[in-house]
Amino acid sequence: MILRRNMVPYWVTAAVIAACAIILLQMGRVPYCACGYIKIWHGQTFSSESSQHLFDWYSPSHLIHGILFYGALWVVARKLSVGWRLVIATLIEVAWEISENTDAVIEHYRAVTISLDYYGDSVVNSMADLAAMLIGFWLARKLPIWASVAIIIGFEALTIFLIRDGLALNVLMLLAPIEAVRDWQSGL
Repeated sequence: MILRRNMVPYWVTAAVIAACAIILLQMGRVPYCACGYIKIWHGQTFSSESSQHLFDWYSPSHLIHGILFYGALWVVARKLSVGWRLVIATLIEVAWEISENTDAVIEHYRAVTISLDYYGDSVVNSMADLAAMLIGFWLARKLPIWASVAIIIGFEALTIFLIRDGLALNVLMLLAPIEAVRDWQSGL
């Protein structure tokens, strides 16, 4: 079977995702929760099972990544086809999934955030995070800009309200931890 030229970026995207799973397994990440089962949703943030199942309260942040990647790549690389922009977005998300699951980043995350029971992502969770990014990318491509902005604001507001965390706070606390924010997040 001859590959159609316009399908090549999508096959490359699939290959990048498969490579990510292999790399995470070689890094020693567990395939799925050590509890022995996979849940579709795990809603406890202060739990050793956080980031071990398919989806959790941090899944919306990966959907937001997809929206932001689509927007940024539309600005800086709109001459590339959507497929090749998707490859770039996937490479960025895969780089994040791999780096966030290194021992150094996990220890830093545990030291400066409220997630003391965070031990990194299972491979299943990382693959679901990648799926959420792909969905966000697709939504941004199909929806009007105002709808993409509404999704970002809505998910950030929801997670800040419900779990005192979200993409913006997560980035802030990883890059420039603020004790007052950490205290607020822990309910002090």
